[in-house]
Amino acid sequence: MNYVGRFAPSPSGLLHFGSLIAALGSYFQAKANQGRWLIRIEDLDPPREMPGASTHILQTLEQFGLEWDGEVVYQSQRHAHYQAQIDEWLKNGQAYYCQCTRKQIKANGGFYSGLCRQRALPPSQHHAIRLFMQNPVESFSDLHQGNVSIPKQLAHEDFIIKRRDGLFAYNLAVVIDDIAQGVTEVVRGADLIEPTGRQISLYHTLGQSPVRYLHLPLAMDDSGKKFSKQNHAQPIDPNKAKSTLMRAMTFLGFDLPKNFQSGTIEQMLQWGIHHWCIQQLPAENHIIV
Repeated sequence: MNYVGRFAPSPSGLLHFGSLIAALGSYFQAKANQGRWLIRIEDLDPPREMPGASTHILQTLEQFGLEWDGEVVYQSQRHAHYQAQIDEWLKNGQAYYCQCTRKQIKANGGFYSGLCRQRALPPSQHHAIRLFMQNPVESFSDLHQGNVSIPKQLAHEDFIIKRRDGLFAYNLAVVIDDIAQGVTEVVRGADLIEPTGRQISLYHTLGQSPVRYLHLPLAMDDSGKKFSKQNHAQPIDPNKAKSTLMRAMTFLGFDLPKNFQSGTIEQMLQWGIHHWCIQQLPAENHIIV
């Protein structure tokens, strides 16, 4: 089977150190398997986007020598595909409108009880749309984490595929796009382990074979917070590409030679591709850097 991997950043901010680790991990895994490495901009949530972030992210990847294969895909241009699938599920009864609020769900223990499943609510701009969970996934195998268990209540919950504000849910879009792009393996940060079960269940619901998953350790700051746009992580500096690349590769478990920085960015990446193996990844899921 031909390997297809991808890196799918959100333009809610600029690339930070944690983003670079995810980009490098997915890049090395794809190229070490003689595969393609795709880029998808997950611009599903306009209110959270930073103007110009998409362009800046792509420019930063180029400055770090990370060249992608094919055209960049933007989720904002794929709404019709998501809506078509939702319409099909609504028509055959696999999806339904829900008026339950977060406050109500929280009062019920934090899990949705399926209250609106039998109500046959009419279409409304004030209702979310949920998928009737018929293929629950209580565990899955991760290439680095091993067997991952998912809480039963979460695994069996009817989850939202379109929000009450009209925005498409991440879980739906990411699976539809990975199928459309022929992705065979998803390499990303360990902060995305939780929704993986729902995404695998979507593959089964769509009659497709799930991709393989590899969740990388998360980089944490001194205060124990992960590097993320939400936590206002500083963007990486392309003017320090070599030193930042070495720092990220060391994080990923590479034992770098002493003269490593004397090479070009391209030579450093080629060395990484040649020496990459999953077994080198740190066992810890959260690492302070």
